[in-house]
Amino acid sequence: MRQPPSEETTDRLRVRNLLGAQAGESLAVDVRRGLTAEPKRLFPKYFYDALGSQLFDAICLLPEYYLTRAENEIFASHAREIVEAAAAAGSKVTLFELGSGSATKTRLIVEALLERQSSLLYVPVDISTEALEQGSLALLQSFLPLRVEAFASDYNSAIPRLAEHFEEGSRAFVLFLGSNIGNFDPAGARDLLLSLRRVLRAGDALLVGADLKKEPAALDAAYDDPLGVTAAFNLNLLGRINRELGGDFDLRAFRHVGRYDEREGRVEMYVESRRAQTVRIAALDLEVNFAEGERVHTEYSHKYDLEELSGLAARTGFRLARTWFDEGRRFSSNLLVAEDK
Repeated sequence: MRQPPSEETTDRLRVRNLLGAQAGESLAVDVRRGLTAEPKRLFPKYFYDALGSQLFDAICLLPEYYLTRAENEIFASHAREIVEAAAAAGSKVTLFELGSGSATKTRLIVEALLERQSSLLYVPVDISTEALEQGSLALLQSFLPLRVEAFASDYNSAIPRLAEHFEEGSRAFVLFLGSNIGNFDPAGARDLLLSLRRVLRAGDALLVGADLKKEPAALDAAYDDPLGVTAAFNLNLLGRINRELGGDFDLRAFRHVGRYDEREGRVEMYVESRRAQTVRIAALDLEVNFAEGERVHTEYSHKYDLEELSGLAARTGFRLARTWFDEGRRFSSNLLVAEDK
């Protein structure tokens, strides 16, 4: 049985909730907006409630879902190199992370940083308060010199607040792992990096995980596994609407669709209605009609090549300083350094 966190551990953790009462309101607003649009859509940031976070952790264990293993392989082999390159000139580092989740991969970076400095401030950002707290507590119990100042928030609210934790003479090192950049379309990825560059100082570093373009069969298998875990993760969006907004979605009346569009260079995920049906969402006083075979878009996962990554960095005030690959060159960890403005 897991031991409860000690008082000393929780003394080193502060979680600032920037969502507050607005979290439920944002979900309601976005669900209404998405399900009355043409075509219909739901927003992937809402995947990660408590159940969704657990399902994603399960996805990461699937043999077909290579991304997490590939990124872990990079960190196991190169964490010290990555940290030294990010720190440059021996500077002390403050560690930030966007979309930290359970922070399991972050552990290797934290360990490498604490080998070169006596203490570390870690500032994770995640929309799931539960995943944020659990991930932070696990790190605190393993690393006594660690202190955590966390933001339960979306990126837009948290990014301007990151500068509150900049220290004189230290480098900011921001992690954006797990191919999260792929969930943004090209314009959205550019806007996110621009918002980070407005906050970061010249010389601060950003590590971006990016899945690489490859044969469609491998990508199709990664996003539509035979055990149906990815399907459960995707359909949990409908389950969340039922739980939090009083929806009456019958999850058995929808199916998961995940496929790679090679021309667009992205995996597309949908929930598809198996039959013509009407769903009522009580909290919104809304009825939504679905045709048989109608799809609701839930997520894109864009894949990159190095030329695209370098161009994205250059357009947003960064320089692509170095890239690390797993042995199979399926995945990349890319160190972007903020240039002088």
